[in-house]
Amino acid sequence: MGKIRTTLEMIKFEHSVFALPFALTGALLAARYAGPPHGWPTWRQIGWIVVAMVGARSAAMTMNRIADLHYDRLNPRTQNRPLVTGALSLEFAWAFTLIAAGALVIAAWQLSPLALKLSPVALVVLCFYSYTKRFTAWSHVVLGFCLGMSPAAAWIAVSGGFDARMLILCAAVTLWVAGFDVLYACQDIEFDKQVGLHSIPKRFGIARALWMARGMHLLMVTLLGWLAWSFSMPWPAWAGIAVVAGLLAYEHQLVKPNDLSKLDAAFFTVNGYISVLFLLFWGVAIYVSHP
Repeated sequence: MGKIRTTLEMIKFEHSVFALPFALTGALLAARYAGPPHGWPTWRQIGWIVVAMVGARSAAMTMNRIADLHYDRLNPRTQNRPLVTGALSLEFAWAFTLIAAGALVIAAWQLSPLALKLSPVALVVLCFYSYTKRFTAWSHVVLGFCLGMSPAAAWIAVSGGFDARMLILCAAVTLWVAGFDVLYACQDIEFDKQVGLHSIPKRFGIARALWMARGMHLLMVTLLGWLAWSFSMPWPAWAGIAVVAGLLAYEHQLVKPNDLSKLDAAFFTVNGYISVLFLLFWGVAIYVSHP
């Protein structure tokens, strides 16, 4: 149990909140618009979606630590991570990754045939991200897509099919995550230069990277507006988008090219609020909507 606790701390298990609310929004939209009028996901569906999301993120994050072990040993910011210090063994980390991946596949099997067929594809994408910093500055977008898949996956899980409008939400989540990952990568710009890793801050500099992150988040808000319009959502959805926009603006006020000291607050706290509040506002909007 001690090793499991250490593993959960290593992968920041509590940050599953980033993606889960967007997945649940996809599930609510599917039940409301793809099934019987005014339908809702069953508790069984919600439970297995949570298992799938937690399993997917846990497998991906542990795989990321395994793949980056060499770099974590060299980076002063990451030298206290459990795989570096020996608090966890590689064998245990691999076993945890396989169990988490198995949880995703089992959950997909319980949800729908299409979800099961697509689960290996999701795992490939999740594991592929861990190697992208070695050859492209756009690894942030790949990470974003890893979380951006979740609303579409939840729609498939609930409805058994797919709706092209989910691509809008997938793109919005992808840009949201990519934007705040660009902010986070500003901490490692000097290290990336030393070891030959790639990132947007390294390629374009911190000042331009911050503007690119702002652009990603502005486009995210635009896409959320398009999504609300495409589903003819009532005013709570638009209020939720306004709240998201306000929190993103606040997040960017915390981070400046010559001052990254508040980056942890921007990365963790604000983004957690964004995803949870989005789900709450859109949950209300879906409840009062009349498809």
